[in-house]
Amino acid sequence: MATIIKNGTIITMNVNRDIAKADVLIQEDRIVGIGCFEPGPDDIVIDAEGQLVIPGLIQTHIHLCQTLFRGMANDLELLDWLNLRIWPLEAGHDAESLYYSSLLGSAELLRGGTTSLIDMGTVHHTDSIFEAVSKIGIRYLGGKCMMDHGELNAALLREDTDVSLQESVDLLERWDGKDSGRIRYAFCPRFVPSCSDTMLREVQSLASQYHVAVHTHASENRSEIELVEKERGMRNILYLDSLGLCNDRLILAHCIHVDEEEMKVIHDRGVHVAHCPSSNMKLASGVAPIWPYIIQGTSVGMGADGAPSNDNLNMFMEMRLAAFLQKPLYGPTSMPAEKVFEMATIGGARAMGMENEIGSIESGKKADIAVIDLDYLHSSPHSKASVYAQLVYQVQPQNVFCTLVDGKTVMLNGKILTASEEEVKAGAEASLQRVTGKLGM
Repeated sequence: MATIIKNGTIITMNVNRDIAKADVLIQEDRIVGIGCFEPGPDDIVIDAEGQLVIPGLIQTHIHLCQTLFRGMANDLELLDWLNLRIWPLEAGHDAESLYYSSLLGSAELLRGGTTSLIDMGTVHHTDSIFEAVSKIGIRYLGGKCMMDHGELNAALLREDTDVSLQESVDLLERWDGKDSGRIRYAFCPRFVPSCSDTMLREVQSLASQYHVAVHTHASENRSEIELVEKERGMRNILYLDSLGLCNDRLILAHCIHVDEEEMKVIHDRGVHVAHCPSSNMKLASGVAPIWPYIIQGTSVGMGADGAPSNDNLNMFMEMRLAAFLQKPLYGPTSMPAEKVFEMATIGGARAMGMENEIGSIESGKKADIAVIDLDYLHSSPHSKASVYAQLVYQVQPQNVFCTLVDGKTVMLNGKILTASEEEVKAGAEASLQRVTGKLGM
């Protein structure tokens, strides 16, 4: 039995950036053809007449563990945001609340056409995240947050170095490669101020040993950089490089406040930058030099970050803001819509180390696809518009008609098919009440 997406306009994102009116033929988890196909009696047909068929969007920095806490951490800069709100809230998680937070975030992502994410968990109960993403069917790279250093409310999550390292390895061995490779593990030290030199050195060694990614934050906030310079004697990126962490398996969220030497290290070492424009604006962190990164050839993806730092997980909003933020700084021709859409698809695939598997619609690649219905007021008229302008400037999650991951339809006509939306919302609300009740909030 095959699945055929019929009569859509395919935005392939292949090397030639071909756009074609055609069908997509899917067998099991793979795209096996682009052309004209007649369905057999047992085949599943998705009618995409008048719609755009795009590679599934890829978010390169998310905190599923924080979805439960959207709207609860406002009008604060990063270090206060973490210390006063996020660390206490994350410390209040139990296994069930983390499961529903992850399920809720994943459902929102799938509803909005995101098929893959790079996540950072919290310190405890990380199995719950993997159980949630396994159930709902999203593609996942991420792992347990690691924190063995720091004062104030960081102490609520601070753990013994050896315990953190061992738990991370145990999770890796339990989950990496699960669900036919749809779930993959990454070491996730939170950021330099919450990680000891010993832990970061061991993470570098273990990541090399297991050939897996490292996902962390860097140079998001000026106060953070000052703290790193005071404690470690050098700037953030240079410190990470001194430990051997800067390589093509490192995914760095933000990278806003960087100097020329750090930008060169990021490029020369093949480090992947995850741009989070909404979060950077809400926390008043600054505007990352994304256009200069792109000009120098740095690998850049994007993501929504955690829900409390932007209040939704809308990749179309992130694309729109990513384009608009750079233009006042670098001119109207900077960040064209096609380049932004590339960051959200094939750029994200590079960050995940999966550019040969996902990020474009081509025969042989995984069938991670979203179908976009343009028949809405905010995306009309559309007969003459650039499809990239439509996708980056106009489309919203409600335009997403259908989402497939590994060839399976996980969202259709606005409804998640792999979980009960009512159960997810009810479980999230009950979990929030329980967590905040324990914290006296």
